[in-house]
Amino acid sequence: MALEIERKFLIHGLEWKSAATSCSFLRQGFISIGPEGVVRVRLIDDQGVLTIKGPARGTVRAEYEYEIPARDAAQMLEELCQRPLIEKTRYRVSFGGRLWEVDIFAGENEGLCVAEVELEEEGQQIELPPWVGSEVTGDPRYYNSSLVRNPFSRWRSEKTDR
Repeated sequence: MALEIERKFLIHGLEWKSAATSCSFLRQGFISIGPEGVVRVRLIDDQGVLTIKGPARGTVRAEYEYEIPARDAAQMLEELCQRPLIEKTRYRVSFGGRLWEVDIFAGENEGLCVAEVELEEEGQQIELPPWVGSEVTGDPRYYNSSLVRNPFSRWRSEKTDR
C-alpha cells in the first residue's frame, strides 16, 4: 500500500520565497469526498494526475497517484469536479535536509498559505523552518477537500499566521 505521511503548517512572512527552487500552478478538483477517502483530479502546469486517498489517521493516509493525459484532467475538472476548484501556486523549498512545499492559494481560498513536508515514518523528528507558524496537520479545515466545501474566503474570525 502506498502511504502519505505529512505534516502541514501555516506560514508567516516571505522569508521562504528566496529559498524556493521551483514553482508550479495547480488546479485541482474532487470527484468524490467522503469519510472513506477522496478522489482528486489535478492539473500541475500541463501534467494531469488522478489521486485516490484513504481517510487520514493522524499524519498517515493511503495514497495512490496516476498520471493521466492533461486533456482528460482538464475535462474532468470542468465536468466532474465539485466547486469551487482549488487553485494554488506551489513552491518547493529545501530546509533542514527536507523538501517543503509551500502552497499559496488563489480564487476562493486566496489568503491561505500553508507549508507541507512529507516524512518517511510517523513521529519522525524534523527541523522546522523559522517561517512556519502553527501546525494544522490534524485540523480538517485545512484539508483541500474541506476547502471546497468551506473556502478560506468564507472563514469569519480565523486568520493565518501570514
